[in-house]
Amino acid sequence: MLWVAVSAVALGFLVALEIAARGYGVRGPITDQAREVVFAPKSGTVLYASMALMLVVLTWRQRFIAIGAAVGIDLVFWLVRWAVGAEMMYGNGALLVTLGCAVVALTRRTGRERMLLLQGVGLALLLVTGRKTGYTWLLITSKTRPTVLDQYVATADQALGNPSWVAGRIVEATGAAGFRVLEFVYIQLAVMAVIVALYQLRNVAVERRFPRHHLVRTFLAIGLLGPGIYMIFPVVGPIFAYGADGGQWALAELWPNTPPPVAIAQPMPFDEFTPRNCMPSLHTAWATAIFIHSRKAPQALRWAGTFWLIATLGATLGFGYHYGADIVAGVVFTLTIDAGLRTLDHGWDRRGVQLVAYGAAVFVGLLLSYRYLSMEMAAHPWVFGPLVVLSMVSVIYGYVRINKRWERLAAASSVHVPQQRREQQPELV
Repeated sequence: MLWVAVSAVALGFLVALEIAARGYGVRGPITDQAREVVFAPKSGTVLYASMALMLVVLTWRQRFIAIGAAVGIDLVFWLVRWAVGAEMMYGNGALLVTLGCAVVALTRRTGRERMLLLQGVGLALLLVTGRKTGYTWLLITSKTRPTVLDQYVATADQALGNPSWVAGRIVEATGAAGFRVLEFVYIQLAVMAVIVALYQLRNVAVERRFPRHHLVRTFLAIGLLGPGIYMIFPVVGPIFAYGADGGQWALAELWPNTPPPVAIAQPMPFDEFTPRNCMPSLHTAWATAIFIHSRKAPQALRWAGTFWLIATLGATLGFGYHYGADIVAGVVFTLTIDAGLRTLDHGWDRRGVQLVAYGAAVFVGLLLSYRYLSMEMAAHPWVFGPLVVLSMVSVIYGYVRINKRWERLAAASSVHVPQQRREQQPELV
């Protein structure tokens, strides 16, 4: 019943976004995804990564068959597109195989096996549909929010030392090599997330169930809640509001060489196509989720998670897509969401609920400070700068502490349960 309820809510949400997108004369997430069954996908890598999530519920033999079928279908599509001169892209095979597994689950499976396979298919489709949903959300933010609050965030960012301007000059100094590395990390964030998720879900086919908490849950929750904040706090970013990419709408071409002047902040009008997707930084949020979920992985994956977080921070700031204030809010946002999901798994643990409430209060306090105390923050950077950082650190500390507590409780229960089972077994005579 829970899965049915979640599916119904998700379907209703997608239909609403489809209608909204149609109202602006563009395809919505449902139509856009349906087209990729036949037409060239926007990202074949995401479709194959999504299929990989679905494969965790299959046996090794079934996985090889599914991968072979996907590659074979893509080769046929590639030859046809090459013959007719159409746009070249791969990924249709992965999507068709995923949909085919859904048909198999409904027609050839029963009971627990059907539910497990449908969960795997649903996990894969949620990832690809979430990406399409994100595009539509960004369109809606640009159409419904004619003014942006960049002046407030840029002024508040003075308390943090204008990190986007600093990072932008560093990226320029690294040249093309540094730019390409950061660009790759920034674009392929979803692929790294799938790698960590595959490690967490590696035993699903053997145990015939999903773990209580994994990265995909946090990823989807971030993607669902984040765009709602964009509607409340629309910001376009330094490269648009203070850089060349903003065109006639930019205040001046200041980024990254000249820090913005401290002046009385006010809402500023902007164009109807640049997404208002800065506050909070969801790239930072997702990279933070990858980092914390890779802590129990092998050393190579832990190092990769650390590198992805650092490189993502460098890209979001160094490319001028975000202010430092966005980064702080993104970290608090992620830890609060992940703590909420873990608290739900632990039966609404009292300390977990307190942490979620505290994290939400800090997040709201940050947004209110950026909006209504930006001038004070710029005037007293040595007071407000440390306060902003300490507020983030306090949430990090609370998150680490509550997770250590839950790990101790889990270890104690795992030791206690086998002992009880031994005591309940009759002695052999």
